[in-house]
Order: sequence, then structure tokens, then C-alpha cells
Amino acid sequence: MPRIQQLDAHVADLIAAGEVVERPASVVKELVENAIDAGASAVVVELRRGGMGLIRVSDNGCGIASEELPAAFLRHATSKLRAAEDLGRIGTLGFRGEALAAISAVSRVDIRTRRREDTVGASLHLEGGVPGEVEAAGAPEGTTILVRDLFYNTPARLKFMKKDSAETAAVSGLMQHLALSHPDISFKFLKDGADTLHTPGDGRLNSAVYAALGRDFARGLLAVQGRGGDVEVSGFITAPLQGRGSRGMQSFFVNGRFIKSQLLTAALEEGYRNQLMKGKFPGCVLAVTLPVNQVDVNVHPAKTQVKFAQEKAVFDAVYHTVLDALDQRGGPLFPAARPAEAAVNPRGDFFQAMDSKTFREQGGEASKPARGDRVPFRPVWDTERPSASVRLSDSAPERPLESLGPLGSVPERSPEPLRRSKSGPERPAREQRSPFPPMRQDAPPSVVRWKPAIPQAPERPAIPQGELPGQAALQPPAPWRIAGEVLRTYIICESEDGCVYLIDKHAAHERINFERLKSSTEPPMRQALLTPAAVELGREEAALLLENLPLLEEFGFSCEDFGGGAILVREVPADVDAGDASAILEEIAANLREGRSPAERRENLLHTMACKAAIKGGWTSSPEELRVLVDKVQSGEVKYCPHGRPVAVKLTKNELEKMFKRA
Repeated sequence: MPRIQQLDAHVADLIAAGEVVERPASVVKELVENAIDAGASAVVVELRRGGMGLIRVSDNGCGIASEELPAAFLRHATSKLRAAEDLGRIGTLGFRGEALAAISAVSRVDIRTRRREDTVGASLHLEGGVPGEVEAAGAPEGTTILVRDLFYNTPARLKFMKKDSAETAAVSGLMQHLALSHPDISFKFLKDGADTLHTPGDGRLNSAVYAALGRDFARGLLAVQGRGGDVEVSGFITAPLQGRGSRGMQSFFVNGRFIKSQLLTAALEEGYRNQLMKGKFPGCVLAVTLPVNQVDVNVHPAKTQVKFAQEKAVFDAVYHTVLDALDQRGGPLFPAARPAEAAVNPRGDFFQAMDSKTFREQGGEASKPARGDRVPFRPVWDTERPSASVRLSDSAPERPLESLGPLGSVPERSPEPLRRSKSGPERPAREQRSPFPPMRQDAPPSVVRWKPAIPQAPERPAIPQGELPGQAALQPPAPWRIAGEVLRTYIICESEDGCVYLIDKHAAHERINFERLKSSTEPPMRQALLTPAAVELGREEAALLLENLPLLEEFGFSCEDFGGGAILVREVPADVDAGDASAILEEIAANLREGRSPAERRENLLHTMACKAAIKGGWTSSPEELRVLVDKVQSGEVKYCPHGRPVAVKLTKNELEKMFKRA
């Protein structure tokens, strides 16, 4: 067994740096958090070549004294902790004192800083963790740190770095979270000289959301504010109809620190239960504030996970805050009804309004308009002179109520000729031109009813397919029968052996689409959008998609950068609805973020496209569509959907009889 020996200090620094510094985004996170702890009101981050060439972080915070500058790069050197008791009440973002030491161990670092009370600043250069001499230098108030040639002395780590666009996307997503967690600080992010993010720093969360996540996302948010005990919840959530295709737009902050928490995610989505479409996820920007001694932030090297002392209290606070906000939003708002006395009758001769007392005083009869004010009646069959107004004869006797026939029957017609009035000339009835059938002779003399002749569609003779001359049966009879469809989702099928099958039509169609796309050797047909669609995805997701444009082109998507975290979609596959383009791209970005192999990425993309192009549960399907799906399933060609869910459930006759206590 080899002898035990103490590691060299440089090797120990490299090992420690590997725990803190994983990629350029890790460097930016540590430096920006130090700037926030220093009380800065403005932070500028600049990247070159995805951070592998240059990372510059400038702030206007308190600065560092020149005599303390070398000590700032020593391991476990910090100004935020003094005793062991301080670990139980951590209120700063950085506290372990390893950030600057780890960064300087794997890069070349230059720092320039000046405090407000100093007239001259100080600068220091470090290479591989070895510091040089502190020199006096002119510097603005605050601190500026330059990190060059990251991982130049650790080739093992350097070979695992991704493309510059992927590393830039990670930094862009980090800057979004930092800007949302501190809306009172102005953040500016420069990528290869281009300004990609700039928040106003006015202290308003909605301003930070607008600048970081885009206009379309910001204008569909609902403000939330609630408290449960010592836990306070505030921020914004998306309306139920604004559900997202993934959880990529969920941001949680605990005491100003961005975290990833399954507890908070579950509480958020529980508040949306029965209000969100299946397969959609809510978006949010939620800030949870609680006493510092009720949360442990020292449970993860990157400090992106925390542990709550009272998880149920935090869950309940988030859940009830979200639920109350959605309940207050409620359903559609209807205008309040006007009081009866304020109602205006524009046609007093047509409708009469009165209360019950007035009705009884008038003997139970409503006031009738005068005869001279009657509305002229024009029969619909008067086609010879459509402009003439024909009035019923004033001398026509009033007919009894029972002679009017049942409600909803065709209006009755008098056999007597229509007259203008007593003073007007008579007009004979146009019996020769009447389009109606002959009048009934058995009707009462005062009224004759007529009914229009409704043409009846000729009945189709039920000719079996085999009896058609010169035509044979197209398909042999199948050994199963489609009994119907329930809930517009499940097909009921009966087989010859007395078994009943419930078939999920969406899952079956999804599998058929997946196999077709997977086996296809030709590029898919595309449909060009009449108006290109701008899809708001966030900067990190947009950068991942732009990095994989060839993969999207392979499957029929024509996309390009639209700036500000948006993707402009010009073409989509022919069997995909254009309205699903946003959800598909969100799911693709979520899969790309997981860093899977190209083969897995391609298969996940096929899953997404097959799902979006499949028949949805709740859609009305024709018998022909149901027949094709059942044939595929019953023949054994389709057994599982691409996600592994079963397509059909089998119930035997014996199982059914047991359910009804018949066996």
C-alpha cells in the first residue's frame, strides 16, 4: 500500500477549484455574488469567447483595502463570517471564502479596486493562484476583476468545456436569475461587445421581469403577495391559459438567492391543480423571504439548493398564495345589471313593462298598443311586390287561442284575400302563383293551416359490399368489433374471444407517428408560415436552440435569431400545427439543456413532434380514423407509446363478470 502523504498546496487548490469552478458561469456567479454582497448598485459583466477568453465583472461596491488585497485570494478568507454561530444565520450570498482562491488557481486574474474613502486604488495580478505585488493604480470606486485563459493549467477540465455558444447561454441564464433576484441593482451583460441584457435597477420586480424575460412573458403575469407565519411570498405567476411547455420559466428565490427546489415547484403546481391544461407548466418569479435561521444554504457546493427547517410551512405559504391569486382572478367578469326603473324601452309599442301590482289593478291584462300603431305585417311569401307593406284587415274577427295550434307550429293563414284597410283598395289573393301546397278541406272555416313540404332525402339501399357488381370486398372481416368511443379519448373494442379492450387513441397515434418519423429517410415536408412567428423562450433556451439549428433543420424547422431571447420561426413540419411551434421549441430546449448525446437528442425531438402531431384526447374522430388505430393496436404493431405508457388495456370476460359478481 502506498505511503500516506499530504498533497501539495497547488494540487489541493486545483481539487478545491474543481468543486467551485465548473465552467465560466460558475466564475461569473461567484464574482457577481461578491459584488452584490459589497453593496453595489450597478454590475457590468462582459464575456469573450463564451468566457474562455475573458470574463470581466465590474461593480461600484465598497471596494477592498490595498493591504487586504492579497488576503482576499487565500483559501477560507472571508469578511462575512466570524464565529461558528454565524453559520446558522447566513444572510449573504457568498460566505465560504473559496471563490477568489479557486478562480485564481485555474486562470490568470487581474483585479483593480478602490474604496470610497481612498484617493488611490490598488491592483494585483495572479497566475495559477500565485499572487504578484500590490501596486497603486487609478481606479473608479468599486472593484473590477478580469479572468483570462480559464483552465489553462488543467487540461483535464478544459476538454469537457462545451461550445462557446453553450457556455454563453449558461452565463445568460445566470444573469437573468441574478437580475430577477435583485431588482434594485442594475445589471448589464455584454457578449462579445454586444449588449444582451440591461435592467433598470429601479427596485420594481416587474421592470426586471420585462427586461430579463421579455415583453410577452411579462404582460401575461399575475401579481401574488401572501404570508404564512414567518414565511412571506411575493412575485408573479402566469395565468392558467399562459401555461408553458416546460418548467424552464420557473424561478424561485429564497432570501435573494436563486435556488432549485422540488418543494417549491410542487407547491406552485399544486396551486394550479384543475386549472391548467394537461402537459403545460406554470411560469413564475417567486421570492420567498423567511428568517435566516430557518434555512440552511450550506448544503450544496454551488449553493443552488437549500434546506428548510419547516418545509410544511414553506409549502403551505407558497401554495395558498398562488391559490388565492388564481381565485381572486376568477372567471369572466359580467357587467352589473341595471335596476328595473332605469331600464329604457326604445320601442314602447312593442314591449310593455309593469310590476305585479299594476297588472292586478288592470284586471290581469297588459296594456295594448293602439290599433293605429300596429306594426305592419309582411308575409314572407309576398315576392311580387317586396316593397309594399300589407296590413291585416281590421275587420278580421279575432281568433280563439285554441285555434292557434301548438307552440312552435307554422303561422296560420286566412283563406280570405288580404286587404289593405277599410279605406284602401282590395288586392285579390294570388292563387295561381302560390308556392304552397293545397289547403286542407277539413280545417275550420275561419282558419286553414298549411305546412311546407320538406323534401326528404332518398334512403340509401343497404347493399352489401360483396353484392356490388364487378367489385370485391376491400378488406376481410376483422376478428374484432369497435363498440364505440368514450370520453372522446378511449376506444372500446370487442374481440372474438370475449375480451374487451380500452385503447388510448392519442397514445396509439403518437406511436404511429413516432415510428413513421423514425423510419423515414426523406426530409419531412415543410409548411412556410405566412407570417413568421416570434417565439419568446428566454436567453438560455434561445441560445441552445441556435446552437442546434442543423438539428432543427433536419426535422423541418426553419429558425433564426430574433434577439432578446426570441426565436423567429419561418417554417414548421407539415404535420405539426403552427400554433404548437412554441411548445415544441420549449420542450426541445429543455431536452438540450440536459446535455444528452446527439442520438438521445434526436430521439427526444422525434418524441415531441410525434406527440404534438397526434390526435388529442377530447377531439372528435371519424369512424375511419378509429378503425385504423384499432387495426394497428389489435394486430400487435403498436403496443406502447414513445414514452413507455401502455396503449391498450385488456379486460377478459371473467374479469368483467367478477366486477358484477356474476362469477
